[in-house]
Amino acid sequence: MKWNKKLGMMTMALSLSGLLVACGENDTTNNDTNMNDQMEETMDGNDHSGMDMSGSGDVPEGLKSAENPKFAVGDTAVITEAHMPGMEGAEATVVGAYDTVAYSISYDPMHGGERVKDHKWIIHEEIEDAQGAPYEVGDEVEVIAEHMTGMGGTTATIDSVEETTVYMVDFTLESGEQVTNHKWVTEEELSAL
Repeated sequence: MKWNKKLGMMTMALSLSGLLVACGENDTTNNDTNMNDQMEETMDGNDHSGMDMSGSGDVPEGLKSAENPKFAVGDTAVITEAHMPGMEGAEATVVGAYDTVAYSISYDPMHGGERVKDHKWIIHEEIEDAQGAPYEVGDEVEVIAEHMTGMGGTTATIDSVEETTVYMVDFTLESGEQVTNHKWVTEEELSAL
């Protein structure tokens, strides 16, 4: 009788342990699924929800207008690369064309949150106390531009460097939202109509 009582207690304890382990596995699976969903939503750290797509039209001090841009002010072109949803394929009107060095950067936003990776673009004139020569991949720079909430004032790592003509453009998103004075689209990201 004593043996049966011990066996019963052990069976019940093992059953409860198994139940707890099974519950724990479900929680882990749900947490992994939630993490995967969040990762897909931020699309490799390029969440542009804080992006201010329209700008003031002001340009940084020292930025020079392009002498022979492929697209002149007033020209219309098609945006061939999307920095954010709804941009690719949009018809853009050129508001300004400037010869400079464009950088894609990665940085941690001032307000916290996910690291922004490979943000396109800031230009040489949007770097605090910029040196004369272009920066190189891997260099760290202080960013002046506030293209996205929390960008200005950050220390960013240069991911790529392009000496090019950059354009400020007006366009309409697929949603119908009007974007004015958007900074920046490179010459390689525009094609003729």
